[in-house]
Amino acid sequence: MAQAKNLYEKVWEAHSVATLENGQTQLLIGTHLIHEVTSPQAFGMLRDLGLKVRYPHRTFATVDHIVPTDTRVEPFADSMADAMIKELRKNAQDFGITMFDIYSGKQGIVHMVGPEQGITQPGTTIACGDSHTATHGAFGAIAFGIGTTQVRDVLATQTMAMSKSKVRRINVNGQLAPGVYSKDVILHIIRVLGVNGGIGYAYEYGGDVFDRMTMEERMTVCNMSIEGGARCGYVNPDQTTYDYLENRPYAPKGDEWMKAVERWKSFASDAGCHYDDVVSIKAEDIAPTVTWGINPGQAIFINENVPTVEASPENEKANVKEALEHMKLTPGAPIKGTKIDVAFFGSCTNGRTSDFIEAAKYIKGHKVAAGVKAIAVPGSQIVKYQCEELGIDKVFKDAGFEWRDAGCSMCLAMNPDKLVGDQLCASSSNRNFKGRQGSPTGRTVLMSPVMVMAAAVTGKVSDAREVFGVKETVGV
Repeated sequence: MAQAKNLYEKVWEAHSVATLENGQTQLLIGTHLIHEVTSPQAFGMLRDLGLKVRYPHRTFATVDHIVPTDTRVEPFADSMADAMIKELRKNAQDFGITMFDIYSGKQGIVHMVGPEQGITQPGTTIACGDSHTATHGAFGAIAFGIGTTQVRDVLATQTMAMSKSKVRRINVNGQLAPGVYSKDVILHIIRVLGVNGGIGYAYEYGGDVFDRMTMEERMTVCNMSIEGGARCGYVNPDQTTYDYLENRPYAPKGDEWMKAVERWKSFASDAGCHYDDVVSIKAEDIAPTVTWGINPGQAIFINENVPTVEASPENEKANVKEALEHMKLTPGAPIKGTKIDVAFFGSCTNGRTSDFIEAAKYIKGHKVAAGVKAIAVPGSQIVKYQCEELGIDKVFKDAGFEWRDAGCSMCLAMNPDKLVGDQLCASSSNRNFKGRQGSPTGRTVLMSPVMVMAAAVTGKVSDAREVFGVKETVGV
């Protein structure tokens, strides 16, 4: 009888080309995703070496990081953005790579485009020059971010050298309370295990909470695996996965579809397989969660107080002090009621159609508080078109939000969407590092989209359950 294996082991073995002298594995990369920021130097190195892209049909390009969301008129005011986008177009054309450009109707954040197009599939390896490539693990893929020299290697050889990770199984069982979303689940996991807790691990998410999650919700969780230090995070493929992928442009068709599904099923973790660690979390223990500090692990429930230096563990005192000073929060005071200046709704974490539908249910009929700048940025052109077909754009505009074009926007502010001075932003994105949103003194509080809506209409960090009277079970 064959040894029981987890998905990570199966995918790793299926893509292992050779064992290198240093003990690393030369790993075949099934799908390579690129964007305008981390690829120009890689293509430049290919040209310098006289190399071609080995398998151009396995590489897909889009523009997302630096592209402005307030205009699509070229040339763009930012000369660097304009040059980078033009360079990606040239590279895609020269090397025969499929590109989802601004005028394609399919452009968007790279981690949105892959799933939308059915490019992201179970049982494969996916690499991209972006840390949040872990998003694609929601489909039962092993997906990870890489650096520019590794982008070059994958372009040239369709392989890269990697060390195998350990695997930690994270079970979340029970029923999430009303007003608790997948964003709260991953923020809680990172809070419990720490921002360095996943170093050396791949995270396998499971339990009945994940069984009930939609693909979009699973993507939200997997997206932030990297924030917990993990190399990647994934959910085993199931019927939810296959239903999402069926009939997508790049998904198998006809007779090949059923063959693909059977193949994908074979990659799911076997019963009784080995894990290097197992963590169990009760869904009932999770409440709406917000960050208070300068990394995603510095998070508390909305009804908790900001930590104090004195009450913090000895090895955390310096980090807590630094975070409190940057965030200008009163130690020991409630996080609820903290004034905000900006509300940002978007990113590859929470910029999908389902996010907008859920948020629109609550923002409808409300107005953004005076003095708050609120922007809503669909994660892709497809999301934007779907929302506009449903009239969701009108809901947000009526409430006082700016309705933007697709892109990364204020998540990382490599574009005109930036904080100014020490503005505090209620954000649905994935990182709250110093300077992340464009200002070295800017402050970010991470939360779910519905919590962003509550902050936008009250002008302060608020409990959406109280603001909107959330009583029914929402999300999963």
